[in-house]
Amino acid sequence: MTVTFFVIVLILVGIALVLLGIGILLKRGFPETHIGRNKHMRIRGINCANTTDANDRKNYKAIEIKEEKSNLSHPRG
Repeated sequence: MTVTFFVIVLILVGIALVLLGIGILLKRGFPETHIGRNKHMRIRGINCANTTDANDRKNYKAIEIKEEKSNLSHPRG
């Protein structure tokens, strides 16, 4: 009984995978999910993390950190 159930399930899963593969082939490949190559993301001005990081590094300006000396003296032991 369980063997026949397993075989039926295996056949159904196989058919589903074949149909998914045919669907991908008929639609000419996988949909573009990479943000940098997606047309609608580019229109909205959204970049991938690598592009954002590269732009930030290109526009980087160092800031000066001023150390303030405090008037409190720390007694040494």
